[in-house]
Amino acid sequence: MLEIVITAIIAFVVGSALFFYIGMQYRKKIAESTVESAEKQAEKIIEDSKIDGERLKKEAILQAKDEMLKKKDEFEKEANLRKKELQDIENRINQRQDLVDKRAALIEEKENNIIKKNEELTRKEKDLQNAKQREIDELSKIAKMTVEEAKNSMMEKLADEMKAEVAEYIRTEQEKAKEEVDKKSRELLVGAIQKCATDHTSEATVTTVSLPSDDLKGRIIGREGRNIKTIETLTGIDLIIDDTPDVIVLSSFDPIRREVARIALERLIADGRIHPGKIEEMIEKAKSEVENTIKEEGERALYETGVMNVHPDLVKLLGKLKYRTSYGQNVLNHSIEVANLAGILAEELGLDPTIAKRAGLFHDIGKSFDHDVEGTHVSLGIELLKKYKEKEEIIWGMEAHHGDTEPKTIEAILVQTADIISASRPGARRETVSTYIKRLQKLEEICDSYTGVEKSYAIQAGREVRIIVKPDQVDDDSMVILARNVANQIEKEMIYPGQIKVNVIRETRAAELAK
Repeated sequence: MLEIVITAIIAFVVGSALFFYIGMQYRKKIAESTVESAEKQAEKIIEDSKIDGERLKKEAILQAKDEMLKKKDEFEKEANLRKKELQDIENRINQRQDLVDKRAALIEEKENNIIKKNEELTRKEKDLQNAKQREIDELSKIAKMTVEEAKNSMMEKLADEMKAEVAEYIRTEQEKAKEEVDKKSRELLVGAIQKCATDHTSEATVTTVSLPSDDLKGRIIGREGRNIKTIETLTGIDLIIDDTPDVIVLSSFDPIRREVARIALERLIADGRIHPGKIEEMIEKAKSEVENTIKEEGERALYETGVMNVHPDLVKLLGKLKYRTSYGQNVLNHSIEVANLAGILAEELGLDPTIAKRAGLFHDIGKSFDHDVEGTHVSLGIELLKKYKEKEEIIWGMEAHHGDTEPKTIEAILVQTADIISASRPGARRETVSTYIKRLQKLEEICDSYTGVEKSYAIQAGREVRIIVKPDQVDDDSMVILARNVANQIEKEMIYPGQIKVNVIRETRAAELAK
C-alpha cells in the first residue's frame, strides 16, 4: 500500500515536472515567436521609416529647389528691373549731360566770339586813334594850325563822311521796316477779314445744303417768303436760293450760325413739314445740338492733350474753335497739335510739359469770341485767361506766340515754335483756288519759254511737270541740261510747298504703210 502511494506520489511529481517542462518549452517557443515577430515588425517599421524618410527628403529637396528657383526668378526680375531703372537714369543723365555740354560749348563759343570782337574793336579803335593823330599832325604841319583848329577840321571831315554811312544805314533799315510792316499788315488784314463783314472767299463763308428735288425750294421760300424770312431772322444767316439745281446756299461770316441753320434745314427737309412754327422748333433743337457738340469738342481737346482742371466756360470756348478756321486750317485741331508739339519739345528739353501743353492749347482761345467783340485774339485771350485765373506762365506763353511781346519763359518760346511748325507743315493750310491756278500757269509758262519745248503739263497738283520736247531740236544730252535749267529757274522764281519733279520726254516715231 505504501509502495503504491509512493509510486503515485513519484508519478505525480514526475508528471508535474514533465508538464511544467512542456509548459516552459511552449512558453519559450511562444516568446521566441513573439520576439521574432516583434523584430520583423520593428525591421519593417524601420524600413518603412527609411522609405518615408527618403521620400520626405526628396520632397524637401524638390520643394527647396522649387523655392530656390522661384527666389532666383524673383531676384532676376528685380535685378533686371533695377538694371533697367539704372539704365534709364543713366540715359537721362547722359542726355542732360549732352545738353549741358552743348550749352557749355555754345556759351564758350559766344565768349570766344565776344573776346575776339572786343579785341578787334580795341584794335580798330587804336588804329582809328593813330590815324586821327597822324591826320591831325599832318594838318597841323601843312596848314600851320593849332591842335584845336586841326581837331575841329578833322571832326568836320569825319562828320561829312559819316553822313553817307548814316544815310545808307537809314535806307537799309527803312527797307527792312517796310518789309516787316507789309508782312504784319497782311496778317492784320487776314484777321480783320475773319472778324468783319467784308468781302471774303466763299470757302469760309458759305455752306451748301442738298435738296432731294427742286420742288422743295418753293416750300422753303413759303407763301410770300414767310418761311425763308423766319429762317433768316432766327438764325442770322442769308439763305440764297438760285437756279443751281437741288442746292441752296447758307451764307454768313459766323460758322456757328451756319451750322445751326444747316442742321435745322436738313431736319426740316427730312420731316417735310415746313412752316414758321416747325422752323422755330427745329432751330431751337439745332442750337441745343450745336451747344452739346461744342462742349464735347472742348472735352475731346482736353482728353487728347491731357490738360486738366479747366473752367467749364473755357471748355465751351475751346469747343467753339471747331467752327473757326485760319487759312483753311481748323483752329481747334491746330490748337491740339500745338499743345502736343509744345509738350513734346518741353519733354525733350527736360522741362515740365504741363505748362507748355496748357499754353499751347489756349494760345488761340481769343478766336472763339463773337465777331462783335473788339480787339485782337491775343488781347482777348489775355483778358479771358486772367478772368478765369490761369497762371502767369500760361498767359505769357499765349501772348508771345505771334511775337507781339518778347517771350518771358522757355515754354513761351516752345509755344511760338510749335505754332509755326503746325501752321507751316505741308497740307496744314490750303491755297485759294486763284493762287493755285496762278501757280500752275506760272509753272507751265517757265517750261514753255525754252527753245525746243512743244508742250508742258503741270500734273499732281503742281508737284510734277512733264515737258514734251521736239525730237529734231532737242537731243538726249540736251534733255538733261534742259531739265536742270528748268528746275533752277523754278527754284529762283517760284514759291511752292514741298518739291516739284521735272520730267522731260523726247519721243521719236517712224511710220510706214505696207501696200
